[in-house]
Amino acid sequence: MARKTGSHSEITGPLVLNAAQTLFARHGYAAVSMRQIAAEVGVQAGALYNYTRDKQSLLFDLMKTHLDDLFAAWTAVDKGQTPTERLEAFTRFHIAFHLDRPDAVFIAYMELRNLEPQNFEVIEVLRKTYETELENILRDGKDSGEFTLPDTKLATLAVIAMLTGVTTWYRDDGRLSRDRVERIYWNMVRKAVGA
Repeated sequence: MARKTGSHSEITGPLVLNAAQTLFARHGYAAVSMRQIAAEVGVQAGALYNYTRDKQSLLFDLMKTHLDDLFAAWTAVDKGQTPTERLEAFTRFHIAFHLDRPDAVFIAYMELRNLEPQNFEVIEVLRKTYETELENILRDGKDSGEFTLPDTKLATLAVIAMLTGVTTWYRDDGRLSRDRVERIYWNMVRKAVGA
């Protein structure tokens, strides 16, 4: 079959990734076939291999892109000076960034088990790098006396889990605005670290 009019790599490639992300988030990686992804995009299954090596590559690309975008956005944030200012910046950033990407967040956390070992290692390094950003803030706060923490690593994991969990329940048409959610969560995080 000839390539469809308008079916160019710069157009179809992103469509393939978007379709895979939607289907993986909705049905789970294991339950989705390349045929389903192709049908979602509107191409034949064989045409997908012009844009990706295989389904595993799609999963890896989605996770890596999510983490690359996360780092790029975090780099651009005004973080403040003190540990408390930096922690507030991290809290608000994490919520705002992830609320716009619920499917990517779901895949990034729930589909790790489906990564092949070499892909898992790459993603795990990126995840730990991001966690270290928060852990450094908490350690600096503890060292300066701004925070009271028995264990910075445990606090890091707890705070990230709490902040990421917002994506499972938040709805734009719900009773709380995004800004209100950020303010409430910042207050909870602040109290959790003894600030």
